[in-house]
Parts: sequence; structure tokens; C-alpha cells
Amino acid sequence: MNALLMAMGLLVVGALLSLLIGRRSALCSLCAVLSNLLASVLVVPLAVRVLAGNLKLDFSWGWAVSGGSLNLQLDALAACFLLPIALLNVCCALYGAGYLRQEGHHRSLAPHWFFYNLMVAAMLLVVLAANALLFLAAWEVMTLASFFLVAWDHQDEEVRRAAGLYLMVAHGGLTLLLLFFAQVGALSGSFDFAAFGPLRQLPPLPAALLFGLLLGGFGVKAGLLPLHIWLPGAHPAAPSHVSAMMSGVLVKTGLYGLLRFLLLLPPAPAWWGYLLALLGIAGALYGITQAALQSDIKRCLAYSTVENLGILFLGLGLTLAAQAQGRELLALLAGSGTLLHLWNHVLFKGLMFLGAGALLQASGSRDINRLGGLLRRLPLVGLCWIGGALALSAVPPFNGLTGEALLYLTLLQAASTLPAAMALPAVLLVGLLALVGAIALVTFVRLIGLSLLGAPRSAAAAQARQVSPLLWLPLVLLCGACLVAGLWPAPLLRLQAPVVALLAPLAAVDSLPASGLQLPQQLGCFGGAVLLLVLAVVGLLLGLRRRRPLRWQPTWGCGYVAPAARQSYSAAGFSELLFRRLLPRFLQPRVQLQAPAELLAGAARLNQQAPDPLLESSWLPLMRRLAQDCQRLRWLQQGQLAIYLLYIFVTSALLLVWTLWAGRGG
Repeated sequence: MNALLMAMGLLVVGALLSLLIGRRSALCSLCAVLSNLLASVLVVPLAVRVLAGNLKLDFSWGWAVSGGSLNLQLDALAACFLLPIALLNVCCALYGAGYLRQEGHHRSLAPHWFFYNLMVAAMLLVVLAANALLFLAAWEVMTLASFFLVAWDHQDEEVRRAAGLYLMVAHGGLTLLLLFFAQVGALSGSFDFAAFGPLRQLPPLPAALLFGLLLGGFGVKAGLLPLHIWLPGAHPAAPSHVSAMMSGVLVKTGLYGLLRFLLLLPPAPAWWGYLLALLGIAGALYGITQAALQSDIKRCLAYSTVENLGILFLGLGLTLAAQAQGRELLALLAGSGTLLHLWNHVLFKGLMFLGAGALLQASGSRDINRLGGLLRRLPLVGLCWIGGALALSAVPPFNGLTGEALLYLTLLQAASTLPAAMALPAVLLVGLLALVGAIALVTFVRLIGLSLLGAPRSAAAAQARQVSPLLWLPLVLLCGACLVAGLWPAPLLRLQAPVVALLAPLAAVDSLPASGLQLPQQLGCFGGAVLLLVLAVVGLLLGLRRRRPLRWQPTWGCGYVAPAARQSYSAAGFSELLFRRLLPRFLQPRVQLQAPAELLAGAARLNQQAPDPLLESSWLPLMRRLAQDCQRLRWLQQGQLAIYLLYIFVTSALLLVWTLWAGRGG
């Protein structure tokens, strides 16, 4: 545990040094990046050792605050989330130094690195905390630090609006967590996680109420439908390396919290799993259909995060439902697939957000309608981004398919072994998951094709400049990691086996090879064969090209002698079939057509927007109504110090009376 304490100390020291250095941006970035790299170097080996040996490390330090002591615990579940946080942080910290270099010439980077280091340190502490008060403190620091990072470009009104929505929704989730821990503390008599043993004996109704608080509180951070509304705005607003950290690992802390406290509650009944699976597949479908309609690259990737978190909740729901019904093999498969997809998503989503930032730096735009032809000007960035898109689309040999394949196998085995009445939902889920995969493939073919291929559709895209090595080096590392994880997933499954044993305790971990978990490695071998075949074909074509001279001739243009870039397919045109034929009306984008009014031909304009339907139709009206109701309480704000002191005195007196009464009753 000393290494973890040193890592968090380094991050805090790096944050404070950034503030002290101030406007010397290069030195500020150097201190922050070094502190993050050293912290990750300390964390990664320890997390791997805990997972490989199924160890459990504890640290306790008594403190004067009521509610327990400062307890830290590193077990297999904590290490499973600690490892991806540290690994992705290496790439994002390096990337951030290059991404903000130009901005550092006219603006101090000290606040950015201060909050970035605090966010990473708080994420580590959230995963390690073994006391409710410490957990909530770390959770709040993580939320506030990420809020200030999202609001980094606060001159932009849209950024301020996105950051404000994130902060408001996050504190709504925090309120539910406060209610949960208040109830748990009252039931167990302590805020230490080790004292939560009595929760295992709760009757069904109180346990279900606590589960609801957990699902709402952690579902907000995890972007669970319909609590995802902050995510599509916050991720595009933040700097790209912050978006990568938030989408890759910060949203996973919501899943970690749900897992951690589900293990402390009574064994989950089957309906908990069914509810999670239903919300998960709904979120996956909603997220990927909205991603297919976006023209903003980072907004598209943000909705893709909603989709992938939906897949993770689907897998967790299948695990709980199978465990409740005594289907050990199905629980083992679903749990393994969920955790493997969690790690895979960290890699390829981090790659995609960092790649989007590199394209933004090179071209000055996130709108795919204004890009095109960037693969020729940025070949290394483009190839890495294509690798990330293939992983997101679950195309071998990259790692996107290996975890999902186990979820498919879980559902297919459930359909073949369960009674007909229970097999039908499994078959339906297979079809819906396949539909999600098909739409994802269309979405990222569209994203890659319109951004990297074809002719430039703006002057900025035509003049795109090369990016710093600090930007493309993390892309190469993450793309290589996606490829290795896709070709060789077996070590990852072995590392995750202790965590799977927590999720599926009735299943024997020794039965892993015989349970169908060899499927990811078989897919890896297949992906390797595909990769070798592609390399052989490319080598053959290059060899033939050298033997015969290459002649350049214009292609037949179908009568268009000099086609303009605006005549090519737009983002809306590419996805028109999807939203015109498949989506219900309330999910379709808004289209405004300004046709020429004269008899003779004139200018026509088409404007298409794809705002979040749930946010626009449900959440915003609810928030406006709540704001109107809160106006009635404005009389409490008199603007006089004496009145505010009176409020404090009355509140303190009431708390004192309540404490004395509760103590006498005890």
C-alpha cells in the first residue's frame, strides 16, 4: 500500500507545483506529466500483482472525524479498475502536454494541470476507499475536478452550459448516494465497509430500496439511460485528453461503485439482473442510434460511450440473473465478457478521443462535414484512428469483439438450455445486440470515410498540418494495445479471474478453460490469420506495383468535369436511410429546409440538428418546472448578514436538539 500512498502523494504534489509555477506553461506541464507518469509506474505493477495473486492489502489510519477511520483496501475488484486508470493516464498525460502547448503561449496551464492531477488522484482514492465518508469525499473531489476540466474553454457559452448540466446532474446522483450511505450507516452502526456485514441479512424490500439508490446514484456517473444526459455535452466540451479519461475510466467508477456495494447487499434476486439487462440494451440501442446521427466527432464518440456502457450493464445484468437462478456457467461467461469488454473499452475509446483531438488540432474542426482527405496528410494518426474504429465496430483482429463474443455466447447458451418461455428473451437480446453491432459498423464506417477519405471539404482540411509527436505517440501505444489485446486476450482473462469469482461465486474458477472462455483466444487466432492475410495481400500489391510503371488517369466523372467537395455525401446523407426508415419520429433529427421562393433557381439551405431527444422532451421541461417552483423560495435570500446568521443559529439549535433526543432514545 505504500506505493499507492506515494502515487497519490505524487499527484497532489504535482498539482500544487503546477499552481506554484504559474504562467511558465512548459515547466508546469513537465511537472504535471512527470507526476502522473511516476504515479502510474507505481500503481500498475502493484495492481497486476494483486490480480495475479488474488491478494488483499489494507491500510488504516485513525482520524478524529466521527464515522470510522481512514481505511484503504486494495483487493481484486479495486485492482481491476485501478489498472486501466493508471495505464490510460500515461497516454492522456503525455497527450495533454502536446495538446495544450499552443494554448500555453497565451494562457496559464496551471489550473488545468491542478484539476487534472486532482481528478486522477480522486479516481484512485474512490477505488481504494473502504470508508463511506472517505469514498464520498473522493467522489466529490473527482466530480468537481472534472467539472472544472470540462469548463476549461469557459469563454464558450455551449461549454459553460455543458459543464453546468454535468455538475447539476452529478450532484443529483450524489444526493442519492448520501441517502444510501445514511441508511447503511444507520443499519450497520458504522461507515466502514468492513462493518456492512448486517446488510447481507436485509429483507427483500429494504434491500430493493437500497439497490434503487445505488442504481440511481452510480447510474448518473456511468451514463446509464435515461441518466446519461450530461455525457453527450460534457465530453465534446472538455479537452480531448480529458474526454478520453472521462469516457475511458471516470464513467467506469460508476460501474465500480455499483459492483462494490452490490457485493455487500443480500444476493441479488433475478429481477435486479433483468432490470439491469433491460436498461443496458436500451442504452446501447439509444446510444448507437444517436451516435449515427451526429456530425460532431466527439459528440458521436460520447454517444458511443453510452452504447458501450449499456453493453456493460447488459453483461452485469446477465451475470446477476444467471447467478440468482443457479446457472453458474452462464454467470461465469457473462461476468468474464463484461470485465473483458470493460478493459477493451478503456483502450479503444481512449484511442478514439485522442485521435479526434489530433484531427481537431490539425484541421481546426470537429465537424465531419468540414473534414475529408486527412489520411493523406496525417497517415499515422489516420491509421491509428482506423484501428480504433475497427475495435469499436467489433472487427477482428482488434479487441472490440472478444468481450462481446462472450456475451453472445452467454445468450446463445441461455436460449439453448433454458425453457422456451425464458429462452425467447435471450433470443431477442441476441438480435438486439447484433443490431447494435450493425449500426455501430455503419456509424464508424461513416465517421472514418467522411473524416479521413475523399477530398477535403474545407480549406482548413486541405491545409491540415502535422501534429506533435506527443499527440501521435499515445495513439500508437493505444492502437498497439488494442491489437495485442485482440490477438492475445487469454492473459487478460486470467488476470480478471479473481474478480469473476466475486461476481459468480458459485462457479469454479478452475473450470474457465472448459466453459467456453477459450472463444476469445480463438477469435484472437482468427484475427491473427486475417492480419497476416491482409499483410500478404498488401505486400503482393506493392510488389506488383514496383514491377510495372504506374499510370495516372482521371476517372470517369459521370459528366461532372470539376465536381466540388460540397457535392460529396454529407454526414446526414450517409445516415438518412437509418433515421428515415428505422427510427421512430421522436428519435429523428430536426431538419429545417429553406427552399427558394422565386420561380427561378436560387439558394437553398438545409439545416439538420440531432439534439438528445430525452433531454429535450423530458429532462429540460422537468428542470424548468423545478426552477419555477424554486423561485417561490427566493424570499429566504434577504441579502442581510444578520438573517443568514439567524439561519445558522436555528439550524445548529435544531441539530443539537435532534442529537440529544437521539442519544437519549439510544
